[in-house]
Amino acid sequence: MQTVYNQLVNKDAQLAVVGLGYVGLPLALAFARHFSVIGFDINEERLAQLQRGIDPSGELTAADFAARDIVFTSSLELLRTARLFVVAVPTPIDLSNNPDLRALLSATRTVGQCLKTGDYVCYESTVYPGCTEEDCVPLLATSSGLSAGIDFKYGYSPERINPGDHEHTLENTQKIVAGCDVEALEQLAAIYETVVKAGVHKAPSIKVAEAGKIIENTQRDVNIALMNELSIIFGRMGINTYDVLDAASTKWNFLKFVPGLVGGHCIGVDPYYLVHKAQELKYHPQIIAAGRFINDSMGGYIGKKIVKQLIRKGKAILGARALIFGVTFKENVSDIRNSKVIDIVNELRDYGVEVDVVDPRAESTEVAREYGFPLLPQPTSGYDVVILAVAHREYLNWDEAYIASLGDAELLFVDLKGLYRKQIRNLSYWSL
Repeated sequence: MQTVYNQLVNKDAQLAVVGLGYVGLPLALAFARHFSVIGFDINEERLAQLQRGIDPSGELTAADFAARDIVFTSSLELLRTARLFVVAVPTPIDLSNNPDLRALLSATRTVGQCLKTGDYVCYESTVYPGCTEEDCVPLLATSSGLSAGIDFKYGYSPERINPGDHEHTLENTQKIVAGCDVEALEQLAAIYETVVKAGVHKAPSIKVAEAGKIIENTQRDVNIALMNELSIIFGRMGINTYDVLDAASTKWNFLKFVPGLVGGHCIGVDPYYLVHKAQELKYHPQIIAAGRFINDSMGGYIGKKIVKQLIRKGKAILGARALIFGVTFKENVSDIRNSKVIDIVNELRDYGVEVDVVDPRAESTEVAREYGFPLLPQPTSGYDVVILAVAHREYLNWDEAYIASLGDAELLFVDLKGLYRKQIRNLSYWSL
């Protein structure tokens, strides 16, 4: 009997990727270079775009869809023909910062309804350690009526997709792979090695693989929180944080993280999954929780800081006008999910400041649907404060004259990334 790897290579069986977002789509297209792939999603609008070779996230081009053995579908009948199911759905947090597993468990039920004896299931969604085996696999067994590890095999291979990053890609970033037993590990490793040229790291257990993924972003979160706290301290001293970092970076072993807003669906979310699991184990993770508190508070801190500086300049706050450049969660992407720029908008509006937002990457209708306001098509003038919040490529070649043209002689320029700190001579300037 052929192994699942051999069946896929020979195209005697199909591989299904469930969830075609920023993780699932590039994975499905990479697999489709070598295997026959079913791209499954329940969003019909998204499927219609994918069938035309359009990536709704704007990360991939039409060339990335060319010459791929893939069908995009929402058909359960077609999904049932797959031999390997790779689940790559979002795992966000709810309004109380607790893990929101609804999409993951819904996808698990769907896959469970399609499972057959001899099939494989592999999860890519970021979860807390233990989630795959404690929450997902029992649901697969219940939904399918099959015995986990006997009738079907399962594993975990966490995603490492970084939106907007065309240097660290799926193909050249080593992949963690874990399986429910040796056979599952070897089969899944062989399948992923087909598309990941950097190779795979075989984790000794699924829980280790889950933990390895979750601490990648937790480590970054804590380090950025330290930089944000330092920025607050240095701000009170009257020195620029980026100047301090430049000085400290002359030491060979200094790690140069920078302050800033921490949003999106990775760094701003993943640590909460680890906090949740730690609290289940009756442990309160103090450093991780403190890092999350600092980073989640930065939008409000920035808003208050701007208001104080406007007051010092003699500006009337009620009715003051602010222009914010950038609303996506990070530079050079279109994704607005969990954007912390919104915290600045809300803080300023709470003080009575009128706020306009522009962003060449984001969709105005999507921003209006998600956050309750549309984007301004083009910046105008007459602003009291201009805030460069997201360092899109389109914003990297300004000069002081252009910035000054957006306001009056008393304009305050807030440059959160410190991009222009050595170029501003006449305007009032502040950065983190």
